[in-house]
Amino acid sequence: MTKPAYCRVPGKGRDLLSAIALLAAAVSFPTAVAVAQEGAPAPVAMRAPSTAELRASIDRGVRWLMANQNSNGWWSTSEQPAVTALALTALNREPSGRFVRSRPSELNRAYDFLLGSVRPDGSIHRSGLANYNTALSLVALATAEDPNFLPVIRNARAYLASSQIDMGEPGKLDTPFDGGVGYGSKYQHSDMNNTLTAIEAMRWSESALPKDAPAGSPASPDLDWKAVVNFLQNCQNLPEVNPDPRVSGEASDRGGFFYYPGHSMAGATTNAATGKVSLRSYGTISYGGLLSYIYARVGKDDARVVAVMDWLRKHYTLEENPGMGRQGYYYYLHLMTKALTAARVDTIRMDDGTEVAWREAVARRLLELQQPDGSWVNETPRWWESDKVLVTSYVLLSLEMLQSRVVTGG
Repeated sequence: MTKPAYCRVPGKGRDLLSAIALLAAAVSFPTAVAVAQEGAPAPVAMRAPSTAELRASIDRGVRWLMANQNSNGWWSTSEQPAVTALALTALNREPSGRFVRSRPSELNRAYDFLLGSVRPDGSIHRSGLANYNTALSLVALATAEDPNFLPVIRNARAYLASSQIDMGEPGKLDTPFDGGVGYGSKYQHSDMNNTLTAIEAMRWSESALPKDAPAGSPASPDLDWKAVVNFLQNCQNLPEVNPDPRVSGEASDRGGFFYYPGHSMAGATTNAATGKVSLRSYGTISYGGLLSYIYARVGKDDARVVAVMDWLRKHYTLEENPGMGRQGYYYYLHLMTKALTAARVDTIRMDDGTEVAWREAVARRLLELQQPDGSWVNETPRWWESDKVLVTSYVLLSLEMLQSRVVTGG
């Protein structure tokens, strides 16, 4: 992988998000430019999607979302506001900005649904998965750029900050789960995906806070970011920083991530001679780990970041979610797009020296997978990916990030 050049983060969510091309056009930030190293091979030649193709694909996906909203404002299910929140965020990030400039009645109904899901403690949910639903709803509220949502945003941030796990002695990082965030139901410990959604929501919503009450001030509680990093490294297959005996010593796992301390969705291997159990790294959560380190402002030269970047390079593929097959495939592509964009990686250097222009490859792949009706769906249903609204929202958010940076074919 070409070395990433992280964005400068002066403390506002908008400036952080400029690095992943999810900001309003008015925000100024240097464009990431691929600089060819002397003697480096040219990127793999392929026909990149044209600007017209990318815009047409996004427009078809947007039309499908707008045509498949329930009359009560929600998408797919009234029990999980997170799905509606994802759809709203995808619409808010539509490249022309039309849904933010002039919010149509359909989106007003969707926001009424989210606001109707707000609980007295600041959480936003209806039937469990409190942290997951709150985090994604917070992003949808923040990307609306509506100051009327500020009280709800502040309360949701306070709720998420209070949900950070501290299982042992208060204030001490004395269990491997400390610093992360869990579902808020289902189980009480932290995990990588809920931690990612929470910290992403906290960073994205920073831009909605007034300048006289930034994140971390008494009026705007924040996460303990040092504790977040502690949890992240406890989910990384890197023995130098993670003392868990189940951390894999295999080169094929080194640097990647598993779901939470002691458990990988990709399973584990057992050494026949020693009986040692080793957790396997896998694609989605390894990209989630990289993105989480970036949100936590861990430096690009930090050994933990270098290690996960190396694992991702070695396991780069668009055919499957490494370690999981087609399970979570669209979320994998979504997190790949988001993490590599945030890391400002332009090309991926394979072991044979070939440079892969990953943005063009991902964009082409997503366009090929679009259904005739404009939606996307995974034939493998795990993690809700049989839900067209969820998957279409993932893909639209990915294409919206890619469309401004793909070197188009026309």
